[in-house]
Amino acid sequence: MVGYDPEAKCVSTAEAAAAGSASGLVTRVLVSPLDVLKIRFQLQIEQLSSRNPAAKYHGILQAVQRILREEGLTAFWKGHVPAQFLSVGFGAVQFMAFENLTELVHNFTSFNTRHSFVHLVCGGLAACTATVAVQPVDTLRTRFAAQGEPKIYPNLRHAVLTMYQTEGPRTFYRGLTPTLIAIFPYAGLQFFFYNILQQFSKWVIPDEGKSGGNVKNLVCGSCAGVISKTLTYPLDVVKKRLQVGGFEHARAAFGQVRTYRGLLDCMRQIMREEGVGGFFKGLSPSLLKAAFSTGLIFFWYELFCSLLCALKSPESTRRKEG
Repeated sequence: MVGYDPEAKCVSTAEAAAAGSASGLVTRVLVSPLDVLKIRFQLQIEQLSSRNPAAKYHGILQAVQRILREEGLTAFWKGHVPAQFLSVGFGAVQFMAFENLTELVHNFTSFNTRHSFVHLVCGGLAACTATVAVQPVDTLRTRFAAQGEPKIYPNLRHAVLTMYQTEGPRTFYRGLTPTLIAIFPYAGLQFFFYNILQQFSKWVIPDEGKSGGNVKNLVCGSCAGVISKTLTYPLDVVKKRLQVGGFEHARAAFGQVRTYRGLLDCMRQIMREEGVGGFFKGLSPSLLKAAFSTGLIFFWYELFCSLLCALKSPESTRRKEG
């Protein structure tokens, strides 16, 4: 169902966008706590270890307990409103662009649109398109998730006005360069491995019916998410560090803060002060999030597309007329 298939095309571009939006919305609600943990870990300068007395967070369970104690349960959904705008917008643009790009490949080239390498390139390009469209919302989401108590930004409107007035419009695109560098291989590899795993599952397991197919989509998506996230994770850390630039005062309670002049400066400082491990801070919650979110994204997208196709089927039409 993912990607253009001339033999089974029953979802329009608008319907692909709607299915992508719905899948992003549902998935975001479920994985938001892991996203908050990941961002907190990524932004911590100190080593993520109980042996470091200056480190605020040591591991997943300790971080969960501390956030609950200091900020309450709702802290795991900090920045949820901009995050939902991000997920809904990104899902819509990404899947709409992916469907259009694979259709263009089918119409104007000799490549097979079901080939994994076509999905790699089209998936990367679709994600880059979606990233440019929603980057301001991603920056807002990161700042909301990163701030402690008392809050610097009490609501979305205040955050937008304050950032625009004090830092200018360019601040909404902080971290765009590493984001684009990272998102092309990350999203491309998601679609690439999802396609490979789907083909592999068809070879290993015979047709298992509708319910089994939904589970297969979930498993294939989860595995694709873990593989692609591991391969591209360092650039995600750099992006998060750049996005909170100019926001250092809100990070004082979390430990040391740093100011970075750009992508290369950020990478040099992380390597010098934190070592190679600094580029993989927050990897554990990130992999959990990648497994859940990518699996659920493909699961819900395939499910919503199947429902849309079922509603347009002749049997459904006859029932309505009857």
